[in-house]
Amino acid sequence: MPLAITIAGPGGPEAMKAVDLPATEPGPGQARIRQSISGVNFVDIYVRSGLYPLPPGQSVLGFEGAGVVEAVGPSAEGLKAGDRVAYVGHPLGSYAEVRTMPAARLVKLPDDVSERVAGSTMLRGLTAHMVLQKVYPVKAGEWVLVHAGAGGLGQLVTRLAKRLGANVIATVGSEAKAGFAYEAGADAVLLHTSEDWVEETRRIADRRGVHLAVDGIGGTMLSQTLACVRPFGMVASLGQAAGPIPPIQIEELTAPRAIGLSRPSVLTYANDPELYRQGTTALMAALQAGLANPIGAEYELKDAARAHADLEAGRTTASVVLTM
Repeated sequence: MPLAITIAGPGGPEAMKAVDLPATEPGPGQARIRQSISGVNFVDIYVRSGLYPLPPGQSVLGFEGAGVVEAVGPSAEGLKAGDRVAYVGHPLGSYAEVRTMPAARLVKLPDDVSERVAGSTMLRGLTAHMVLQKVYPVKAGEWVLVHAGAGGLGQLVTRLAKRLGANVIATVGSEAKAGFAYEAGADAVLLHTSEDWVEETRRIADRRGVHLAVDGIGGTMLSQTLACVRPFGMVASLGQAAGPIPPIQIEELTAPRAIGLSRPSVLTYANDPELYRQGTTALMAALQAGLANPIGAEYELKDAARAHADLEAGRTTASVVLTM
């Protein structure tokens, strides 16, 4: 039977179990796909650890993957067996060799976009589209600060921001990771462990600060990031890999800063059919035009727990994937 990675309740990587799950026949509006790849993202860790609750009746982790349609149910319009597809969003279940899911969630892949590329890019690509086009529509010449610039999301946000003509300042946790951020196109790379990185960010960005800051680190980083943004700029808080974020007082956003703070959710974004269509269409076009999204770490499905442990510990760069 097909293999899947499940959890019974919150816990560390050891809570993840490899089990055999029978393939199910697709019902109305559903399709069954045989997967070749699944993305591994921090949101999966948040679900596994209990920070985000496990939806009732669901136990297989993962929000992003790609594969080939095996069978379609009634009313699964626009799909047929043999179609190559990718997806991101609810319901959970991408850590599996075979899964049955809503056909409306599946995006047919252009001939020149591989399952490997699409299945490792959907979540980060849609996140980048959400941040750069909806949260703060970035214009050419503006400044963007990207934390964790060597990570999968950081590199993709940098690449897409540069395609829009923006200037990018990336932060990384060590000198060893700086090269990955530069390779993605960052104009400047700073160590967020240095004492003066906030002041240096403001100096580089016209001595006024950045227009948009993208923070997926969380913890105490967010309060420091607010000081990097110029008046009427925006901070997008996307996660908390470094731990819980201390409360932010509304006064920290008002004069003389006068900045915005957004806590956008890519899963909520993906649940809106029109935004999902816009985002995935733009992402496929960018991939066809040469957008790169390197895979930095690859694990077999059965080794999903090790993938989580490495991602949490900061031992990975670029995208992390499970292969089937």
